[in-house]
Amino acid sequence: MPRGGFARRSSGRPVWPWRREPPPPPGALAEPVGFSGVRLSLADELEAAAQFFDQARPAASSAPLKVLALSGGGSGGAFSAGALVGLTRAGRRPLFDMVTGVSTGALIAPFAFLGPDWDPELTDAYTDGYAAEMLALTAVSLGPSLYPAERLAGLVGRYVDARLLEAVAAAHAAGRRLFVATANLDSQTTCIWDMGAIAAQDGPEAQRLFADVLIASASVPGLFPPKLIPVESGGTVYEEMHVDGGAISPLFIIPEALIERTAADRAPGGADVYVLINTVLEATPRATALGVVPILMRSFELMLRSTYRVALRSVEAMCELRGFTLHSACIPAAFDGSNMMRFEREAMAKLFAQGRDLAEQGRLWN
Repeated sequence: MPRGGFARRSSGRPVWPWRREPPPPPGALAEPVGFSGVRLSLADELEAAAQFFDQARPAASSAPLKVLALSGGGSGGAFSAGALVGLTRAGRRPLFDMVTGVSTGALIAPFAFLGPDWDPELTDAYTDGYAAEMLALTAVSLGPSLYPAERLAGLVGRYVDARLLEAVAAAHAAGRRLFVATANLDSQTTCIWDMGAIAAQDGPEAQRLFADVLIASASVPGLFPPKLIPVESGGTVYEEMHVDGGAISPLFIIPEALIERTAADRAPGGADVYVLINTVLEATPRATALGVVPILMRSFELMLRSTYRVALRSVEAMCELRGFTLHSACIPAAFDGSNMMRFEREAMAKLFAQGRDLAEQGRLWN
């Protein structure tokens, strides 16, 4: 069996577990095989973190730093996709110096980073029904997760090609930065990937790692299987198990140290921070039906909203402390009750239209 591959039944469905190499020893500084300096584990030594910050620093400018953070939220990502398209139509879309994404936000992030020229691909990704086709309930099967690995891989592979990597690499060379977060299950830490640095290395291996990171960041535990990423330390190859970055960080602004060092080079009021949250944040009181499933779903919803509110408050506190301007938006409470794990085309199109219309009307940001 190939390393990191699935064993298969005669039906062709993957069988759990599959064989894997062990993870790096605790404290080891490991790099993805064939790549150096393209990521930061928040467990890394301070020296490694400082080096990452220096090379990941956006280009100097006299204008305020513009940062966009895209949260998780499953099919709720259609809201942020629509919002970005609406900002383009309204002529209010900033050119972001730094874009961060986690989970469904990671899938949006390359298009948000590349700007309005990629709005057709962004619209297609969330409204053309391909996601509904790939993630239909008919695709659910027993195994390591509800959906087989090839479903999410197929969705990501539809858009991650040489053309996209070339565009990301060009924006990276111009001094802008794109980051995606995954959760390393082995070390139980957040891993931040410099996607522009990956794209800049070019070639099929770069394209594969770029796609693998997006897949890992969007691999909601239980819904999709985890992603094994080969890494090297001290001449030995290991494998790390990565899942949805939202398992640790439902949204993230690149560590304050990097923003502070970059904003210090800029005009007073050195950063405008934009946060798009792909779920409803407001509490929506209503009677909970008796039954295991309704109680579990309602409890999960409560946990998710509470986590996102805490994350947003953390960003608010950072911005207030540093004198940054914060703009935030979330899915309106009118969409309460929608299931972010259901990918029906009609529901996603409605969320997309809601985000687009709010942005076009100038009513997006709080």
